[in-house]
Amino acid sequence: MTVYVFPGQGAQSKGMGGTLFDEFPELTKVADEILGYSIKELCLEDSEGKLGFTEFTQPALFTVNALHYLKKMKETGGKPDYVAGHSLGEYNALFAAGVFDFETGLTLVKKRGELMGRCTGGGMAAVIGLKEAEIAEVLSGNGLDRLDIANLNSPTQIVISGPTEELKRAQAIFGQMEKVRMFVPLKTSGAFHSRYMKEIKAEFASFLKGFTLFAPAIPVISNVSARPYGADIKQKLIEQIDHPVRWTESIQYLMGAGETDFEEVGPGNVLKGLIRRIQREAEPLKVEEKEQTVAGELLPVPAKSAAAADEPASFRITASSLGSASFKRDYNLKYAYLTGGMYRGIASKELVVRVGKAGMMGFFGSGGLQLNEIEEAILAIQRELNKGEAYGFNLVHQLADPAKEEAIVQLFLRHNVPVIEASAFLSITPALVLYRAKGVTRAVDGSVKCQNKIIAKVSRPEVAEAFLSPAPERIVDKLLSEGKITRQEADMLKQVPMADDLTVEADSGGHTDGGAAYALLPAILKLRDRLVAKYGYAKEIRVGAAGGIGSPEAAAAAFTMGADYILTGSINQCTVEAKTSHAVKDLLEKMNVQDTEYAPAGDLFELGAKIQVLKKGVFFPARANKLFDLYRHHDSWDEIDAQVRKQIEEKYFKRTFEEVYEIVKGHYSPGELQKAEMNPKQKMAMIFKWYFHYSNQLALNGSEESRVDYQIHCGPALGSFNQWVKGTPLENWRNRHVDEIGIRLLDETARVLTERFGRLFSASAVQEALI
Repeated sequence: MTVYVFPGQGAQSKGMGGTLFDEFPELTKVADEILGYSIKELCLEDSEGKLGFTEFTQPALFTVNALHYLKKMKETGGKPDYVAGHSLGEYNALFAAGVFDFETGLTLVKKRGELMGRCTGGGMAAVIGLKEAEIAEVLSGNGLDRLDIANLNSPTQIVISGPTEELKRAQAIFGQMEKVRMFVPLKTSGAFHSRYMKEIKAEFASFLKGFTLFAPAIPVISNVSARPYGADIKQKLIEQIDHPVRWTESIQYLMGAGETDFEEVGPGNVLKGLIRRIQREAEPLKVEEKEQTVAGELLPVPAKSAAAADEPASFRITASSLGSASFKRDYNLKYAYLTGGMYRGIASKELVVRVGKAGMMGFFGSGGLQLNEIEEAILAIQRELNKGEAYGFNLVHQLADPAKEEAIVQLFLRHNVPVIEASAFLSITPALVLYRAKGVTRAVDGSVKCQNKIIAKVSRPEVAEAFLSPAPERIVDKLLSEGKITRQEADMLKQVPMADDLTVEADSGGHTDGGAAYALLPAILKLRDRLVAKYGYAKEIRVGAAGGIGSPEAAAAAFTMGADYILTGSINQCTVEAKTSHAVKDLLEKMNVQDTEYAPAGDLFELGAKIQVLKKGVFFPARANKLFDLYRHHDSWDEIDAQVRKQIEEKYFKRTFEEVYEIVKGHYSPGELQKAEMNPKQKMAMIFKWYFHYSNQLALNGSEESRVDYQIHCGPALGSFNQWVKGTPLENWRNRHVDEIGIRLLDETARVLTERFGRLFSASAVQEALI
């Protein structure tokens, strides 16, 4: 059992870091960009004598501590059981525990150092030889009530903090006391960890609001509470600025937990000496309330009497603790919750922005839109989500138009779109490989890092296998020969899968294979495990669930089966932010679970692919299936019975066959039109496919006179959602906002899981499962 401890301000010295800056050149470059100066020069040479100033000391120490930790990880390959840090060092402990990445941690520390460096007129001093109660008595008995106890470093090494003139008075008083071995003024610019930091505390709290922090993957001992961090990470970091550093009690807590192996990670060995002193002078702290990790959050579990042994355990799952911590960390999310990219911008920029600002990730529905419309959405979303919030764009496979698919990818690359949702792909395409290749870089540890992330929607094992495998060599070689990727990019592609994560899509709205979630998700999870082992990927691939999720019970089932996150679609189409007509939303608001049907997919009409659509109140599914049936059984329009042709022209198209042909001619190339003239069946397919575009546009526009022809992609999840919210304000779609729905769904899912697990297991069984 090992504890890593990280030193704080005071451990800095010229030359610290040594060769680490050359061992981790990429992180050193990142540090230089964030700080605006050379971190290597500051630490090794300090030619301007800045290393002793707080605004430079803190980012320098954070960087050096972090590099020491990363080197230790490379050398040992293991992680400690606990981490802790003294004051500034606590930020390194949080970094080691995955609460934030290096860039975020350094940005926070830079701001913290700048704010604390502005403090003047105060200072700190160490009193060695007296205990906390004795120092408090001296302060109160000598009118030194403007001084605060700041650092409890060991039982008999305690730092006081306050105005400079008061510290001088204190020095004279403590210096006359026989038990005081030393009174040492510290080289600080201000009265840190005292009441005089309240203004700084408020400014830092405001700055901290713009960041998303994650649950610790390793228990981190807080300076403020001397206990492991719980869900209140931001609050503890804010409080740390003006609260004492309870280092002695922190070590006592770890001693009480059976921890005796402490390793100092960073320059110097100040903390080693303090810990040895604490181990000699203090007893282990026996805490009556044990703290267990429940789904990523630290929550108290009261001690139980023998009489209560068979009662359900007292534990609680929360919305933010659901799902994979690494998934949330990688995408900068508070919640393991995504919204799908509904076709033709129904998943609008307003929807994506609102979801992103709530700590979730939404995909813009770029399918079926023109390049200029997609570009407009990219720019609008990037203007709004400019503080690191998550967002992505849907990329629908363009089976008949690979050139358009590549043009969309080039647009994504030009504007640095960080994540795409790959939908309706049957295999890996050159456009997908190009997007992946242009984001690969070599990380500091030699592994390949993918900047351009792909979350693939899959409903078949063979498609999942394609995305879980490296890019196909034939496509990589072709892109290389065309000069679209470099040799380095081609080589790095061999070490990574095509997708970062997979969304397993069961029976859903729009394109669907009608898969059963209970069969599909476990199968893909096992496939993922086999292929990760086969290729030896360094990075975890997460698997999420989609399709049929419209109630807390459905979401709970997904997480229970092992989903790392969930993705919703149909329920978001009936919200204020969805870009479809009010008429469509009025229909959707009233649907139930049985009110959908399968129909041919217009974009894959000839292949017989299916989509799931609303059937209640519309004729589209029946008419679309009729058209496909006619296409299958006839080789030309003229072969169809005259009465049927008349019905289609009058009821479906509301124009003649030839009039429709004149419209569609503007959307095909001369070569395609020539083929259609020579092949009557192909011409008939082109015209039938027009009806699918027409019916979709009718729905988007809310054309009242053509309501029966609305094509509305939807799954039974929305019917389930409607039943769940029946009798509440959310029964009316005008009260439904996509972010509020997501949070409410997760909150209720957490409640359902907490209740169900509490019923299923005895107290002892739950404890064993959670340890």
